[in-house]
Amino acid sequence: MLDLTYEAPKPKIIAGATGDWELVIGMEIPAQVASNAKLFSGASTQVGAEPNSNVSFVDCAMPGMLPVINDFCVEQAVRSGLGLKAAINLRSAFDRKNYFYPDLPQGYQISQLYHPIVGEGEVLVELSPGVARHVRIERIHLEQDAGKSIHDMDPNMSFVDFNRTGVALMEIVSRPDIRGPEEAAAYVSKLRQILRYLGTCDGNMQNGNLRADVNVSVCRPGDYERYQATQDFGNLGTRCEIKNMNSLRFIQQAIDYEARRQIAILEDGGKVMQETRLYDPDKGETRSMRSKEEAHDYRYFPCPDLLPLEIEQAWVDDIAARMPELPDAKKARFMADFGLTDYDANVLTAELDSAAFFEEVAKGRDGKQAANWIINELFGRLNKEGKAVTESPLSSAQIGGVLDLIASGEITTKMAKDLFEILWSEGGNPADVAARHGMKQVTDTGAIEAALDALIAANPDQVEKAKVNAKLAGWFTGQVLKATGGKANPAVVNQMVAQKLGL
Repeated sequence: MLDLTYEAPKPKIIAGATGDWELVIGMEIPAQVASNAKLFSGASTQVGAEPNSNVSFVDCAMPGMLPVINDFCVEQAVRSGLGLKAAINLRSAFDRKNYFYPDLPQGYQISQLYHPIVGEGEVLVELSPGVARHVRIERIHLEQDAGKSIHDMDPNMSFVDFNRTGVALMEIVSRPDIRGPEEAAAYVSKLRQILRYLGTCDGNMQNGNLRADVNVSVCRPGDYERYQATQDFGNLGTRCEIKNMNSLRFIQQAIDYEARRQIAILEDGGKVMQETRLYDPDKGETRSMRSKEEAHDYRYFPCPDLLPLEIEQAWVDDIAARMPELPDAKKARFMADFGLTDYDANVLTAELDSAAFFEEVAKGRDGKQAANWIINELFGRLNKEGKAVTESPLSSAQIGGVLDLIASGEITTKMAKDLFEILWSEGGNPADVAARHGMKQVTDTGAIEAALDALIAANPDQVEKAKVNAKLAGWFTGQVLKATGGKANPAVVNQMVAQKLGL
């Protein structure tokens, strides 16, 4: 396990004209379930298909069509709950959330308000090396997504694409435990990482497969502590929800703006109205979308077309037994087994593909050296070219081959970097490429000795200086390396210099 210090919430303090204010943030994360079929139909979830081509009769609410639960989506929700150390409810139920919108063909959304499939859990958020906080998860419920309204294809009308309608979502609801914009972004990032490790959501925020609805309120210092003692949400101020955030940077900007907007209203003697808002990144501000509905406004009632969902503990236990290694456990193992720093382990475990690549390279080799090469050379080059590790022109076997040549003394680190560039452009077996380009180190002691003897004979003054100050012997090593085009083995040269000069 990671050696962490757990820190109590530290709110971001915003100074107002009448005194200090504190931020309170809770989040609802709609995460699209990684599944080939929708929650209540067999229609495809393929992204990028022609509009309205992945739509079944159930999805478009044709009369008489009844939903049928996709058990794989249920399994994915259970797996997510286990990954968040949450309680799994063996009995859950679906409700109808009634509202009208053009992209909702049924006129209601099938969701889980009263009896969600996953109960309370937690996310461990590292704020700095060795310092972490728990963010409590209130619940995860399954629900179906709506369609997509399109407004930019015609100046006089809008269109609707129902391909996304009925796609399974996991709504992950946190407690109001988050106290600042940076912490909010860290929470979303960590949650996304866990879901990607689990394989339950691809976490693609750009496509909206994972997005954030951010509830923001402000309160005076001490009010949050009163809430914790009484669980009276009235202490936290009136919250506003910022809807459909799909960027960590925009989440931070939106929270900061919204908090200051609310403070300005309160200090001017006004009242913050509970509402849903949208963030405009171009203007850097939030704007009102609609008044915030309460549960009774949606006229929730049990879905008459679906029986309560009952699962067996043995099935949950089987899913738990097949859980993959999660980010925190993998990071702790990398630090323990390979001697990595907290920073390096964080970088390498950020994505599952990166962690797997590192393990392949490090197997049977120096873990720290492998980490340095992957982070500095490989990731540096990939970032420069805008590529993911899965798109790397160099395989883990090729990187490992370069490290093997360094370890055997056949090439220097400088040669290895030159070799890396050639392999990046041309590919090939590292050993063969190094030989073909004459990159092998000179280990012939006869050739090195001849070069060194000539230097000593030609530079008697430098010899005397080195005998007085051993540090100056490095001059001879440098000259030999220069004479051999950098191919002489530095360790062999250093040893021979010391012997020749009697140091």
